[in-house]
Amino acid sequence: MSAKDHLSLEKLDNWRWKIPRTGAMRTDGIIYAAEKMLHAIRQDQAMDQVANVACLPGIVGYSMAMPDIHWGYGFPIGGVAAFSMEEGIVSPGGVGYDINCGVRLMTTHLKARELGTEKIRDLVTALFRNIPSGVGSSRKDFRLSEAELDRVLLKGAQWAVSIGFGEAADLERIEEGGCISWADPDQVSAKARERGRSQLGTLGSGNHFVEIGVVEEIYEDKTAEVFGLFQGQLTVFVHTGSRGLGHQVCDDFIRVLLKSTEKYGIDLPDKQLCCAPVSSSEGQSYLGAMGAAANFAFANRQMISHWVRETFEQFFGQSSERLGLSLLYDVCHNMAKIEEHEWQGRRRKLCVHRKGATRAFAAGHEAVPAAYRSVGQPVLIPGDMGRYSYVLVGTDRAMQDTFGSTCHGAGRVLSRHQAVKSAKGRSIFKEMEERGVFVLGASKATLVEEMPEAYKDVSDVVDVVAQAGISRPVAKLRPLGVMKG
Repeated sequence: MSAKDHLSLEKLDNWRWKIPRTGAMRTDGIIYAAEKMLHAIRQDQAMDQVANVACLPGIVGYSMAMPDIHWGYGFPIGGVAAFSMEEGIVSPGGVGYDINCGVRLMTTHLKARELGTEKIRDLVTALFRNIPSGVGSSRKDFRLSEAELDRVLLKGAQWAVSIGFGEAADLERIEEGGCISWADPDQVSAKARERGRSQLGTLGSGNHFVEIGVVEEIYEDKTAEVFGLFQGQLTVFVHTGSRGLGHQVCDDFIRVLLKSTEKYGIDLPDKQLCCAPVSSSEGQSYLGAMGAAANFAFANRQMISHWVRETFEQFFGQSSERLGLSLLYDVCHNMAKIEEHEWQGRRRKLCVHRKGATRAFAAGHEAVPAAYRSVGQPVLIPGDMGRYSYVLVGTDRAMQDTFGSTCHGAGRVLSRHQAVKSAKGRSIFKEMEERGVFVLGASKATLVEEMPEAYKDVSDVVDVVAQAGISRPVAKLRPLGVMKG
């Protein structure tokens, strides 16, 4: 049964829709969407999942979903929910399997028009050689000892920088400084460690990518200047997460928290929302393991960025400093974070789940890097490989309405199976070339599954969050060359 059969939606304004509290719901659900998006949203169980999350103990505010909403495990992808530290819960379904899947944007001094099509092809090919990608990909030249893996899980990107992968200045421009301070490597299982040990510094598969792009349009001159963006600029996106290690952490703790749900007498509308009180030993163990997996992801993106820099240096015969290849920002998508927020006139410490959603803190917030504090946190929104991506900035409205959260990307509209069926008899590679985008994938199947029409138009998604005031567009980027997993 789809949501259209039993859930009602009330229009709050042109960009927000309410699922009224009913039955076991402890609060209302709020979906950020344009009216034209609602038909697609109603086709799977994502709306039901918004309502189900509203049933969880200790929820503060609303159960929310961003306009890139689609069905996920437990929570919808695009889901945001905050929970009280005293009565609330933490749930792996509110984080997802790819813990700290995230995206970072690197900028250069280069102008895209100076490269031309052939150089873009050669540059993407060089990146493809230097960065392992695809299902189960691993580095043959880099394997961690048990002690070194512990340091990765404890220190994240800080560990990577300490052994020469990048520079200290990078850490100032990564969410949480590239290190979750409450990570507990002891909570990560032997199986998760083994799955991750050879995968550090690899892209993985699916929607993960390294993308060469160009800044096509600037919307806010002052903010763009603070971020170091200019029209025509060559940029690099890196999108990946915690690989097999994070997936196994999620798998391990779903089993643990299914038992905890029974132990603590928590009544669930869906077992995929298995959880434990934030303050419980099980809840703290999951947070510790999740933090360690998040640190693995931070280190992973940091190492890939190092190899991006090396590739650029070899390709252009200049240092990365001369090329101006620097990190603009790195944001997380799949995380539960302990944060302080104002809610109904009261300052509260909360466990904020963002699954397929991005933090969007406003100007002046202490968690925003000093270099950007005058304008707000950079928000990076990748689209599909054939259209656009965006750089946004966090707002005061986001702090008031969504616990400083916004969308994370375009959001799928076709399953991978549907995409394969739709692409039968077509050459996605040639279609992309006709759009002026050179793509390389570890497999043809990945390119088919990731074809542009498998996703919503990210411009529509960004328009919703902009009109709702929870983030503001700063720049639009267009892909020129894409390396897929």
